[in-house]
Amino acid sequence: MMATTSITTASGKKKWLPLEANPDIMNQFLWGLGLPEDEAEFYDVYGLDDELLEMVPKPVLAVLFLFPITAETEAERILEKESVKKEPSDKVYFMKQTVGNACGTIGLLHAIANVSSEIKFAEGSYLDKFFQSTAKMDPLQRAVFLEKDSEMEAAHSVAATAGETEAPNINESVDTHFICFTSVDGELYELDGRKSQAISHGASSPSSLLQDATRVIKAMIQKNPDSINFNVIVLSRKTEGAF
Repeated sequence: MMATTSITTASGKKKWLPLEANPDIMNQFLWGLGLPEDEAEFYDVYGLDDELLEMVPKPVLAVLFLFPITAETEAERILEKESVKKEPSDKVYFMKQTVGNACGTIGLLHAIANVSSEIKFAEGSYLDKFFQSTAKMDPLQRAVFLEKDSEMEAAHSVAATAGETEAPNINESVDTHFICFTSVDGELYELDGRKSQAISHGASSPSSLLQDATRVIKAMIQKNPDSINFNVIVLSRKTEGAF
């Protein structure tokens, strides 16, 4: 019997099963929704040293980062909310997270939405229709749209139960979180649906995205030296001779 993949909590908040940090699952998930299989693929990053980063397939379009939620990360998130003043570029596609445990799927949507000029989704596919429908929405409207979207919920459920590890009980608390890094309009943006907006981390470009994101990721890891619950995955464009 398949585990329950969605519930509505006593507070009325919808909750999904968490997505495993597994590029194979992510690829099958998004290829099935209209990401062209011959154009882009997710890959593991095996380490953040220069030698290991050189092994990552290029060009990198987006970087996903899974990290532990701790008292320190929560305190920093609240402090950042109060201190962030700079508005992000209006070219950044950002959505809030209102569904519990949906950070993996939202991270994937952030990754591909901000490289739509690089990747053409299959015409009439789910992703093609989703981004056309939400293009002019604000971040919270996009979150509500996703929350009510039964097609995405069903696709997420299939992906969440396809992992190599047994899916947890949906009522259990999950203490890890996915975010996305992308380069838009000459800046490195952190896209975290639990934050109020996209966060700029300074100048960047498509060619330096991986190195720029790595700098921020290393700083985040250093703040949690006792944890091993970190994972980095990239979305890379498939181009002839790139590998």
